[in-house]
Amino acid sequence: MKARVTLLTEFREAFRMALNAIGAHKLRSSLTLLGILIGVFSIILVMTAIRALQGNLEKEMVQLGSHTFQLQRWPAIQVDDDSEAEQKYERRKRFTKKMAEIVRERATLARTVGISSEADQGEMFSRFRKTNPNVSFRGLSPEAFETRNLTVAEGRALAEVDMEGERHVGVIGAELAKILFPYGSALGDWVKFRGVKYTVVGVLEAKGSIFGSSQDAFLAVPLTAVLNRYGREIPLTIQIQAQSAESFDDTVEQVRGILRAVRKVPPAEPDDFEIVSNDSLINQFRSITLAIRSGAGVISSIALLAAGVGIMNIMLVSVTERTKEIGIRRAIGAKKRNIMVQFIMEAVALSELGGILGIILGILAGNLAALLLSTPPVFPWDWALIGLVVCSFVGIVFGTYPAWKAANLDPIDSLRYE
Repeated sequence: MKARVTLLTEFREAFRMALNAIGAHKLRSSLTLLGILIGVFSIILVMTAIRALQGNLEKEMVQLGSHTFQLQRWPAIQVDDDSEAEQKYERRKRFTKKMAEIVRERATLARTVGISSEADQGEMFSRFRKTNPNVSFRGLSPEAFETRNLTVAEGRALAEVDMEGERHVGVIGAELAKILFPYGSALGDWVKFRGVKYTVVGVLEAKGSIFGSSQDAFLAVPLTAVLNRYGREIPLTIQIQAQSAESFDDTVEQVRGILRAVRKVPPAEPDDFEIVSNDSLINQFRSITLAIRSGAGVISSIALLAAGVGIMNIMLVSVTERTKEIGIRRAIGAKKRNIMVQFIMEAVALSELGGILGIILGILAGNLAALLLSTPPVFPWDWALIGLVVCSFVGIVFGTYPAWKAANLDPIDSLRYE
């Protein structure tokens, strides 16, 4: 117990002396910890921003219903400008209503098969107001309300009778309802798009925004009305909902086999379509940001290495300047261990001060970036702790040699030093 108290007292005294030494050379200490600050700041900034975006993506990813996947020609997220890849996707066969009906008929494991199309975008009008020219015009089958996780707040969803009659009726998102009908309910009124009026039969519950983009500003009309107006070659997507989470993978494989047969894909060839689910979107986001995280890690490692060398050089200078002080401490009974602890503690304190400042600035800057994209702020506790541990490691590694040199100075020669 006595040895533990003595050790604790020794560390406390070494820490106090380290802070005094840092405070005595403020400019030099500030320049030394700047490298640590930059290294920690860069990695914390990137990780905070990515964590905020990923958390928002996982929270708001409600485009598809539970255990639902989507079939489409193009990847959900495409980040490169590879013209060859774009041509490959462009050459793929379009999905058709007949293709979706075959999937619906043959996919025995599927619970629901919905069809949708992002047909157009533009200005919409009501008797009261008009919108910006970026409102989405969509064609949906009745089943798509379930597969796309669309919940009706007022009125009703599109029905089979609307599909069969190609009726000019529509269901609107919550935001569009607020914009076009500020004084009351939209039900029974009309929305005009490209010169055609659609009677509002339903208003959807609000979904909110994702990455700052609203999910509630759109007009959905019967898919047959869209096909009749825009032609049968308009791009479609097919959404399939499995019976349960347990049967999800089996349903995907069954639908993949059906679609490959319908689209006449040779056995040795890869799929000529994309299968997208909420999980696949999140995994793709993680894979895309892996390169960013790796780049930030490399930059941080270089900065921390340079900062560590800077700490070692400054500590060697400090040992030379304080040679007489070291001699006096040794003369009055300080052991080599005490001297080593003092200088290592000083190096660690320098590293930790830079690390703490880097973490604070990195979190603030990362959350500022997230705020600009309308995502909630986050605090990456794990990366903050990792940053502090790394800073301690840098301080110990690069402070050990100067500390060893200080501890092994000859006390008599040190007392003579001027």
